[in-house]
Amino acid sequence: MEFVTKNHPKYTFIIQFLKTKFYRIMKNKVLRIFAIIMIINFFACGTGKENAQTESDDFYLDEATGAVEEEAMYEDVMSKKKMNRSDYDLPDVPDGMPNPDEGDPNFNTEEYDKIVENEFLDAKQNPLSTFSIDVDNAAYSNVRRMLNYNQMPDKGAVRIEEMINYFDYDYPDPTGKHPFSFNTEISNCPWNRENKLIHIGIQGKKLDYKDLKPSNLVFLLDVSGSMEDPNKLPLLRKSFKLLLDELSQEDKVSIVVYAGAAGLVLPPTPASEKKKIIKALDDLQAGGSTAGGAGIQLAYKTAKDAFIENGNNRIILATDGDFNVGTSSTSSLVELIEEKRKDDIYLTILGFGMGNYKDGRMEQISNAGNGNYFYIDNIKEAEKVFVKEMRANMFTIAKDVKIQIEFNPAFVKAYRLIGYENRIMAKEDFDDDKKDAGELGAGHTVTALYEIVPANSNWNVRTADDLKYQTTELNNNAKSSNEIMTIKFRYKPPKSNKSIKIEHAITNTLTELKASSDNFRFSAAVAGFGMLLRDSKFKGNVTYKMVKDLANNSKGKDENGYRTEFISLVKTAELLSK
Repeated sequence: MEFVTKNHPKYTFIIQFLKTKFYRIMKNKVLRIFAIIMIINFFACGTGKENAQTESDDFYLDEATGAVEEEAMYEDVMSKKKMNRSDYDLPDVPDGMPNPDEGDPNFNTEEYDKIVENEFLDAKQNPLSTFSIDVDNAAYSNVRRMLNYNQMPDKGAVRIEEMINYFDYDYPDPTGKHPFSFNTEISNCPWNRENKLIHIGIQGKKLDYKDLKPSNLVFLLDVSGSMEDPNKLPLLRKSFKLLLDELSQEDKVSIVVYAGAAGLVLPPTPASEKKKIIKALDDLQAGGSTAGGAGIQLAYKTAKDAFIENGNNRIILATDGDFNVGTSSTSSLVELIEEKRKDDIYLTILGFGMGNYKDGRMEQISNAGNGNYFYIDNIKEAEKVFVKEMRANMFTIAKDVKIQIEFNPAFVKAYRLIGYENRIMAKEDFDDDKKDAGELGAGHTVTALYEIVPANSNWNVRTADDLKYQTTELNNNAKSSNEIMTIKFRYKPPKSNKSIKIEHAITNTLTELKASSDNFRFSAAVAGFGMLLRDSKFKGNVTYKMVKDLANNSKGKDENGYRTEFISLVKTAELLSK
């Protein structure tokens, strides 16, 4: 073997390699070690010498050896503090080169699933539109984060239904035997005056705080190396401390962490022991790779062991979604979550951070796990999720909630559901209680918009060839009634596996846009904004000015300033788009 000294020309090559961007963007510590070893072996083998190393050999590789030591000392992330380059005499970072200890702001491995927008469907050939409800709102806060960093969002990040459902709407409380009220409104479509826009709003029953069930909460926290940034683990700690202030003495909290391996940091502990819980949070350190599957397994076991009958049993997973060890493929994780949801343990997913955020994976897992999905981009969003809306986010009043709309072709030539692309269901799934669907929390609202092509329109709508063996004809009910559609709604009570069906017919009553409600106009503004961000082929003549005008004229009370903030984001996007 040929040994490398400080005077050896190959020493310079190795040191320069350690300073390259290629080496610095390698987040995985094992890969860094492997790269160094491979280069050393390459030089050693390339000489053809077989001499063995002896104690007298002059073997210097201070910087490379220091790098290897730095990687190796990340083994126990719970007991060791973050390493500094100065501790190991690593080479200085050249001017203009990103510091690996601070991350590379220009290196982006964020992942978003492609969204194929819903098309207009012919109402005669496809009279039924079926989808699972979605009260997630991670897309909005994630889009907000990008715009606040002066970046136009990735199109895959713009899930319009989540942007619409980020906001509260003024719907009437339910009064009947079902825990829901329905609110519908029809007006002109702002971005295409030849068409109509139908607004469907659902209000969930609010909690009876006198009869609040205790909670068994398992915090499943990602403490891998990718979580070390200030907007990840440090923000996560602050966020959960806000939640602790909202819990009662009857509630229990556990903490499971995962990095290179999963572990139980805090066994089930009464929420009243806040100092003990906070100490466990404060002691967490980030480092290592991400064994997400093992962490999920342990979290469900912990939740099941501490299960509260007739209580709120929930896992709260906080991560950037960068799973890379163990069960890590999205499909495997989804299968795991689908199996575990049978234990009546719900799942809340909280996304953190930027740069390597895996949105598509998080969204699919939350859909599979009887849960909801939020993105925490700042402490104000943490307050919104955990303080202002904690009860609605944590307590489920209905599960497997599905909506099926039957359109009357006498009034509707074609229709398009705006958003909900990954929540579309087959029409046969509506009556199948084995098919999973979305969950609704106490006091939650659900809003959906349909763009409608009137039956007398000259629009050329895409259709299939006429059938050879049957024809589609309207019956007398379609021709004689004034019903434009019927809403069919199906849900299961939290402790039941048998669904309940509700039907609600909607008459063809049009309200002029100026006279429409704040609910209608603001939701239309958010939908128009989403189509602009996506550069949707269905955006019609929507403009940033139109969106701002609609939103400004429909802010309502806006007690928390969320709608005002939305208008500011629209202005930012308008400037960035020029």
